[in-house]
Amino acid sequence: QVQLVESGGGLVQAGGSLRLSCAGSGLTFSQYAVGWFRQAPGKEREYVAGVNWSGGSRYYADSVKGRFTISRDNAKNTVYLEMNSLKPEDTAVYYCAGARYGTYKLRRDEYAYWGQGTQVTVSS
Repeated sequence: QVQLVESGGGLVQAGGSLRLSCAGSGLTFSQYAVGWFRQAPGKEREYVAGVNWSGGSRYYADSVKGRFTISRDNAKNTVYLEMNSLKPEDTAVYYCAGARYGTYKLRRDEYAYWGQGTQVTVSS
């Protein structure tokens, strides 16, 4: 059974940093592209960042470019989202998602597997 589990969320002050992790199990992790999405209350789920199977190609939404970094360690079956210079508008539930044989930028419906999400709250 494929599982993706996010961790690392929490409460942080504006300007601070967090590192989210997405751990995969039940799959050959290196075959999967992984994306990070976020959803704030009352808003659509937003595609934040994506990485291909090797980590060599990455996508970032304009809203996070220069502040967030996506990376992966296939030996640990884990993808990370390093978030710096956090702003109150980054507050959301963050989800990771996996797509087998996917590229670094995919449509939301192209991701077949999703985690349960981790809450990130940035206080002003």
